[in-house]
This record gives sequence, C-alpha cells and structure tokens, in this order.
Amino acid sequence: MAGEHTLLSTEIVNRGVEASGPDAGSLTFSVRVRRRLPDFLQSVNLKYVKLGYHYLISHAIYLATIPVLVLVFSAEVGSLSREELWKKMWEETSYDLATVLAFFGVLVFTISVYFMSRPRPIYLIDFACYRPSDDLKVSNEELIEQARKSGKFDEDSLAFQSRILKTSGIGDETYVPKTIFSPSNCATMKDGRAETSTAMFAALDELFEKCRIRPKDVGVLVVNCSLFNPTPSLSAMIVNHYKMRGNILSYNLGGMGCSAGIIAIDLARDMLQANPNNYAVVVSTEAVSFTWYTGKNRSMLIPNCFFRMGCSAVLLSNRRRDFRRAKYRLEHIVRTHKGADDRSFRCVYQEEDEQRIKGLSISRDLMEIGGHALKTNITTLGPLVLPFSEQLLFFAALLYRYLFPSKTTPTSSSSSSSAAAAAAATKPYIPDYKLAFEHFCIHAASRGVLDQLQRNLDLTDKHLEASRAVLHRFGNTSSSSIWYELAYLEAKGRVRGGDRVWQLAFGSGFKCNSAVWRAVKRVRRPTRSPWLDCIDRYPVGL
Repeated sequence: MAGEHTLLSTEIVNRGVEASGPDAGSLTFSVRVRRRLPDFLQSVNLKYVKLGYHYLISHAIYLATIPVLVLVFSAEVGSLSREELWKKMWEETSYDLATVLAFFGVLVFTISVYFMSRPRPIYLIDFACYRPSDDLKVSNEELIEQARKSGKFDEDSLAFQSRILKTSGIGDETYVPKTIFSPSNCATMKDGRAETSTAMFAALDELFEKCRIRPKDVGVLVVNCSLFNPTPSLSAMIVNHYKMRGNILSYNLGGMGCSAGIIAIDLARDMLQANPNNYAVVVSTEAVSFTWYTGKNRSMLIPNCFFRMGCSAVLLSNRRRDFRRAKYRLEHIVRTHKGADDRSFRCVYQEEDEQRIKGLSISRDLMEIGGHALKTNITTLGPLVLPFSEQLLFFAALLYRYLFPSKTTPTSSSSSSSAAAAAAATKPYIPDYKLAFEHFCIHAASRGVLDQLQRNLDLTDKHLEASRAVLHRFGNTSSSSIWYELAYLEAKGRVRGGDRVWQLAFGSGFKCNSAVWRAVKRVRRPTRSPWLDCIDRYPVGL
C-alpha cells in the first residue's frame, strides 16, 4: 500500500539482562513496530463534505429565492418616499372583508404548517452513571495477581497483559466483576444477568430520583449491550423490574460495540419525533464478564486489559415545557458505518480461538481502520458545526488543490525536498474544530488512541482531560464512557449556557458516530455523581 510506512512507528524496548544462553549477562533489546492512527485530516473525500452540506441544507430553494425576493422588495420600497409609500398602502388600495380574511387565513395556515413540519427539539433532562461498590475495585497489580491465582493463564499471557496495563493509561481504582476469576472457564447466563441488572438498576434508580419521574411515565426505552444478549432481553428485564406500562416502545441493541450509545440516542430521537409529548430512557452498558478471555491468543487478551464495569442512563424528552429543566438540547447526530469493507468488518471480531475459547479479537489494523472511519465522520460533521470562516478557508484550500494538483515526482534527495514543499503548499486547510465546540467527550478507548486523536485534531491537553480522566479512573466502560466524561465536566463546573459538547465514539463494525449537544443553561455541579469523592484529584499526570 502506498504510504504504508507513514502509518508505522518504531520503539526500542530494553528487555533487561539475558538470564541464560550464549548472551547470558548482557543487555538485550528489541525493536517494536506499531501502527499509528493515520493523519486523516490531510486527505479529504469530497463526497463526505457534500453529504454534510446535504444534511445542513434540505430546502436550498428557499435560501436561493428568499434573498432575491428581499432584494426586489427592498429596491421597490427604497425608491418611494414615506408619503408615497403611505399613499400606496392606504389610499390606492381597496380592501374588503373577504380579502382580509383570506390573507389572514393563508398567513395562519403557512405559519401552522411551518411549525408543525419542524422537528421537535429533543432535550436531555439529566443522566446518571453507575458507580460500582468498592469491593469490586481492583488495581492493575491486583488484576494480574488475581488472574494468576485463577489458574487460567500461563506466564507468557500474564506478562503480556502486565506490559499492556503499564502503558494503558488505566489507574488502580477501576472495577471488575468477581465472576471473571471464578473457577469456571466462562461466565454463565446467571452471572451476566446479575452483573448487568446490578449496573442498570443502580443507574436507573438514580436517574428516576434526580428527574423526579415515575418509570410508568417513560414511553420509549432503548438499551444497548454489545456482548451479552439474553432472552428475555435486557430491556424486558428493566420493564419487568420497574413494572413499566404495557404500551412502552422498548428496543434492545446488541453486538454494536463501543459506539452503540450514540446509536441508541439516535433511535430514541427518531421514536420521540414520531411520538409527541413523551419521555425516552437510553441505557448503555457492557457485561465485562463476557469480554473476559482465558486463552493464549494475544489479540484476544487485549480487551482484558481495558474493559471495566460501567453503565449510564439518560432521560430524553420532546415536551417543549421541559425546556426550563433540561440540561442540553440535541443538535446533530452523524453516523458512519464502514462495514461494507471486509477489513473494517473483521477488525473487532468475536470468535473462538484454536482451543475453542470464545473471545474478542482486536486486529492490528484497528488504528488505521479507525482513522479512516473518523476521517469520514468528521468530514461529514464539519459543515454542520464549523463557523463560516473555517468553512470558507477549507473550501478555498480544497478548490486550489483540485484546480492545481501537484504532479511532482521526486527522483533525488533535492527533488524529494521540493516535492514535500509543494505538497505542503497544496494540502487542504485543516479546520479548527476547537472553534466549533467548547467541550470534547471522546470515547476513552486507550491512551494510544487518545494521543493520536489529540495530534490529528490539534487538541490541547485540556480538551482531552475528561477522556483521559475517565480512562484512568474507570477504564474503558464501552458505550457508557462518553457519559462518564460529561459527568466529569459537570463535576468540574465547566459547562455553561450555550456551550457545545461533542461526543465522539467508535467501535466494532467498524462504526464511528458523533452527537452534538448544546447546554440550554449553566449546569451546576451535581449533588450525585461518580466523581464526587475524587474530582479534586484530577487532572493527574495522565
């Protein structure tokens, strides 16, 4: 593949003193080659830019004709004096009752159609994040020690997981279910139900209490959990536990990975648009006991190091009177799916290894594939959120690149440097997404992914502070991580009225999804939050 070397980075690793063999007593080193996230802002696919503008302008004819009508009307009125205009309106125009009534009838009808055709605003009343009990808390060292005591791993697998944890960005206060260290080789359905019900019911209890609503008031329920999908479903478990009403619209999303939280919000939004004056609850969780792998395949051992317990519950409303008590209003959702490509489809894949032990396989191409999905998503999102000045500079540079493409072919070191200079002069202008958003909630997948995203989007440490804090304190909680990040920003007291929040998540499929929220008022520090006892310790040296 052309430019493949640009996606690789090398690292010299000191492996210590050789204990035996012909090189005993001497230092040994190895060269580790890693794939980087591609610099996805340096190449732009024009069709995704056009797709973004298609979302933005659905009635272009109005934008084309209204300025013309205003110009003509202004020219006509501007040529008349005040006395002439008054004379034309009242002295030279004859009115009758039928004309007046018809005029007002058309006016009222037009205004009614306009407001009825507008999509109802979707408000986020409040949300809650599950805080597991302290007896489930485990440090990285304890995790490896418990894994060793379980007898399920050989020393090579334990050493591999230990090395991953040291550079993962995960701290020593994350939570795991006790069932992963049980003598059995895999979690049972009973274990899965116990884990998910504990997390979901705790988050929902807090949500209903904070929002002061009854479970029977909820008209739409959407639950997403990627790997654990029992029968009856998790949504049915919630309906049964809270004795919700019989005509509730409940949905259960499975196998959709870490970006399913935004997909669930999108589904809830569509349901609220079709069902006025309603509440929707979205629950995002993952069963960590079903991500735990006990074999020797290293690509399947990686999820053991990152996934931790977590759950979020969000209350949405389309009732206009809820504007006063809502925290945020949903502005945009942009979803990108790369599943048509075979490499993208298989980059995060649940399967059995050679010993028929089930696990989640992580491809080495994940960073590259994720980068292409991110590039597509943010290119589509750009026209919806970027200020006009950034879009103008972006298109000017893009137009120049297409009209005057660089055709220089380097043949020597000097020509190579001139070609690099020409390429730098014609590369597309990189929009500044910091001008579009005040806050960033980027899925806390791993430290490496966050580092690469920060470099590509030219973000500061403060922009990634919430993501790094969640990764350190709670680990990768899958689809709920973006809500722990928003809870962090609220606990810090940083969200003010009018601020825009960008939630960006990506996961298996391969999918990349964005949600944009606008704060309708200043969000006060919550009295209940998973961060209350530790918020003052952050940010740490992440």
